Amino acid sequence: MYACLYCPGNGALLMECAAEFSPHVEQTAADMVIFDVRGLESLYGPPGQLARAIERRAGVPANIAIASNPDAALHAARGIRGVTVIPPGKEAETLAPLSVNLLGGSAECAELLDLWGIRTFGEFAKLPPLGVAARLGDEGMRLQRLARGEGYRQLHPAEAALCFEAEMEMDHPIDLLEPLSFVISRLLNEVCDQLRGRSLATNELRLSLLLENAPEHSATLRLPVPMLDARAFLKMLQLELSGRPPAAPVLKAHLAAEPVKPRRTQHGLFLPSSPEPEKLELTIARVKHLVGAGNVGTPELNDTHRPDSFAIHAFAPSQASDQDPGELPESTRLCLRRFRPPRYAQVLMVNNRPVRVISPSVSGRVVMAKGPWRTSGDWWRNDAWNRDEWDVALEGGGVFRMYREIDSERWFIEASYD
Repeated sequence: MYACLYCPGNGALLMECAAEFSPHVEQTAADMVIFDVRGLESLYGPPGQLARAIERRAGVPANIAIASNPDAALHAARGIRGVTVIPPGKEAETLAPLSVNLLGGSAECAELLDLWGIRTFGEFAKLPPLGVAARLGDEGMRLQRLARGEGYRQLHPAEAALCFEAEMEMDHPIDLLEPLSFVISRLLNEVCDQLRGRSLATNELRLSLLLENAPEHSATLRLPVPMLDARAFLKMLQLELSGRPPAAPVLKAHLAAEPVKPRRTQHGLFLPSSPEPEKLELTIARVKHLVGAGNVGTPELNDTHRPDSFAIHAFAPSQASDQDPGELPESTRLCLRRFRPPRYAQVLMVNNRPVRVISPSVSGRVVMAKGPWRTSGDWWRNDAWNRDEWDVALEGGGVFRMYREIDSERWFIEASYD
């Protein structure tokens, strides 16, 4: 059995009322809800008494219909005022007087029914099914089944947004990290239990601390892979708070997690084993605590021609390769190993080409030189660059990248090729 509530302008009230009777509630329109009432006879009695109980709970004038399928209840609630209970097998008889306009459908189908003189559900239901199928197609067959009260669709319940949060208000302000860790541990266990109950994990945790006479303090953990390890989360948050502690005693703590599907990975037989993500993230958090968050991550080249210009981003998991580890890639490239800072050098030029390089670390006669390549940019900034670059091979072995600053006429050895 299914119940339908129809009351224009009271959509929120109808949802609240339906939720009191069933967890399976479909909001078909802004002013209409359908919900499953099967099994409620033992609590409220026959369908008539159940309908009266729904009417009392609604508290506002509404059309209520109970039928054996959702579509029959929907059309009865839209077309019949008050309370309607349709016994099983009486759907077509009860819906027969209703206007065929309640069926909806396309404009072409409605125009044909009007030309045929079909005005009610009963008149439409009496048409021969073969003729309806030949002239109106699948849509006509579907509408005729609805006119006969023979709908068989399933409900599409409205799902509430998943929210995984926990908070705790302190009896007394907390100004030390150790007692605050006990509070955070309890919040983490609660949130992780919520995620585990839904077979989910998280890739982002947000901790908000309400402080005494100070702005709110927040800490965010963004994880490269979904995880669900409360102990690892606690250690990472402790490292974050010890490096950037709250400015005042804590009055209230709130923790929220972003739900994601847990990771499922299958390790290759010939691929090297990698550390567990939880242990790796904890190690990274410890390194960040020592050297700073901006100095740990994956380097990515910036969209510029400026030499050695890159940014540090958070680590991200790499996709497994299908290539045989014993097979060489199609193309191999030289590796450029940069010197930071670049090494100052003296260069002897003959016919505008370098013939000897002298520096404390790299010296020798140039046996081959390629260049120069002029590169410059950001002339409007204080750190503009303007230089000529050369690749040179020295007699004693080794291939190096060096450059000459145009403005200062100074030479530097920037990198070596491996």
